[in-house]
Amino acid sequence: MEVVRNIQIKLDVPEDAHSVLDETFEQFRQAAQRVADAGWNDDPTRITDSKNTLHEQTYSEVREQTSLQASLVQSARNLAADALGNCKDRILDDAKKASKPEFRGSVVVYNGRTITYDDHVTLATVGDRVTAQFVTPEDDAGTPFAEYWTDDWEKKEATLHKRDGTYYLHVAVENEVESADSGDDSTENGVVLGVDLNVDGSLAVTSTGAYLGNADYLNHRRDEYERRRGNLQQTGTRSAHLTIKSIGSRFARWSTDYLHRVSKAIVQEAVENDCTAIAFENLKHIRERISNASKFQQWSFRELQRHVEYKAEEYGIDVDDVAPAYTSQRCSHGECGFTHEDNRDGDEFEGLKCGRELHADYLGDRSTVGDAGNIQTRSVSTRSEAR
Repeated sequence: MEVVRNIQIKLDVPEDAHSVLDETFEQFRQAAQRVADAGWNDDPTRITDSKNTLHEQTYSEVREQTSLQASLVQSARNLAADALGNCKDRILDDAKKASKPEFRGSVVVYNGRTITYDDHVTLATVGDRVTAQFVTPEDDAGTPFAEYWTDDWEKKEATLHKRDGTYYLHVAVENEVESADSGDDSTENGVVLGVDLNVDGSLAVTSTGAYLGNADYLNHRRDEYERRRGNLQQTGTRSAHLTIKSIGSRFARWSTDYLHRVSKAIVQEAVENDCTAIAFENLKHIRERISNASKFQQWSFRELQRHVEYKAEEYGIDVDDVAPAYTSQRCSHGECGFTHEDNRDGDEFEGLKCGRELHADYLGDRSTVGDAGNIQTRSVSTRSEAR
């Protein structure tokens, strides 16, 4: 069975290279947006998601207007084409609304022609190539880096991200392994997809490293609705009463649709990683992390899990809830996998069973996707980043 693992690696980028990388982020975003603009049509049957067609329509113009080399222009086109295809499928297959993809944030997708790996990494930019060093634990035993960053695992595509002034590379590594027995209920080889809720502002974070949805944005929309309703209630007119009913129905449709999109992304993540089960963090364990609108958020999490359950049923994937230790307190070393709350103490992790010690930042394979309001699926290999 072909197995793909996604490894997050912090990079030590020379100070004098920050400006050229930041400009590369911006020009890559502009290139992807130009393609999305060209392919979009308010008539979903006329949305263009063919990479060949989009290449013919935009390649020359993007090359003229940016300093991106050909391979980076093609990566931006592929990103936009996947986003357009997702929107088109959503409208035509699911009978749901979708707006034109809007690309935000700092991300560049690299392939074999734009990135090279050694004991360091070199990255193509809008200027000269940038060389950066990998930042790894002093003792990397038991970390995903030590387990998967070997000659047995082929390094594939990567995405470069910048968060809080720090650069991170998310690398897809691939290997052929024996398939797990159908009766195996362990998490090894991706049989079970763990899902944590309300982590770092994200609605859901999967054990494969996908950050899906934005809990803060969901709360913001809820607060805006409550503010408008309160103002209308003070007015007290019949017209205001009718408007309250209208905006209430509109918000209900929007929130249900938002959760539908996140749940669909979770199930797709499970399908793409050949998972036989999805394990949710038990709701009773996340109340202390809910900052406001607790009743609404708990409703959102319950609805999200309900949506996942009926969507996963189509693929024969089981859904259950577990304690949050399932993903955050499980030893990441493939030969161990022992889960216990005492494994983790703040930022430090020590496996009770295997004795491996490491910083919690190196426990799992995580990559950030999505800005306020975006529902995105992280693409390191074949997935797309789309609104």
